Amino acid sequence: MFPIRDARTVAPTVKRFWIEAPRVARHWHPGQFVIVRVSADGERIPLTIADGDREAGTICLIVQAVGATTTAINRLETGDGFADVAGPLGEPSRIEAYGTVVVVGGGVGTAIAYPVARALSEAGNRVLAIIGGRSREYVILEEDLSEVAEAVFPTTDDGSYGRHGLVTDVLAELLDQGEAIDRVFAVGPIPMMRAVASLTLQHHIETIVSLNPIMVDGTGMCGGCRVLVNGATKFACVDGPEFDAHQVNFDVLEARNRAYRGFELSRAAPAEWPNS
Repeated sequence: MFPIRDARTVAPTVKRFWIEAPRVARHWHPGQFVIVRVSADGERIPLTIADGDREAGTICLIVQAVGATTTAINRLETGDGFADVAGPLGEPSRIEAYGTVVVVGGGVGTAIAYPVARALSEAGNRVLAIIGGRSREYVILEEDLSEVAEAVFPTTDDGSYGRHGLVTDVLAELLDQGEAIDRVFAVGPIPMMRAVASLTLQHHIETIVSLNPIMVDGTGMCGGCRVLVNGATKFACVDGPEFDAHQVNFDVLEARNRAYRGFELSRAAPAEWPNS
């Protein structure tokens, strides 16, 4: 059992957990993920590590309730626990001194972007962050990002907070204003990452996206997380999850990710899963 040391809601349907997992915390690097199970016979869910404390032996996971299992996870509270937390898995983010880096986070993808932004800042980069949500309550980690980024630009679909519009609108404005951007890191919904990649391709800016396709074992054996990158099959769990955005086939990624969406959304969380 992996005890939950702190659990709190950060947005509607989004919850932040600090979990005791000493071995994971000891070896974790930004960009990596874990696979968790609520119960011993539960579904395996990949979640990117949003933060970690090596001394305390804890890691932070931010979970959005979408289907049955993530809904069950978000019923957990401080003092509950996960049956399994396996990791860290995947390749760490490639952190170097690039210059000016724009980190773009859409929705809960901001949780993945945050540790990368912090690592980039610590490596001496000038970091700008663009984050988006449907409305004000869905914009997360703005305060955390403000501690590591020179500027944070929040956006909302409905205009209730920050810039009314899309994260790509702000990125386009920065480029139009002559901002010299050396690298972009983007994570969020597939349409958002595709739009960022299309924009930066026009400006010849190297862009990295973090992909989260359907995943089962996290070791490359099941083949469920295969993605098409530069015409070649890659596995997000072992070759990624980060890839060159300009080489990702987003059509294939989107088709694979929605293959079981109707089935997942139609399920109700089993009553026997822990919720207290």
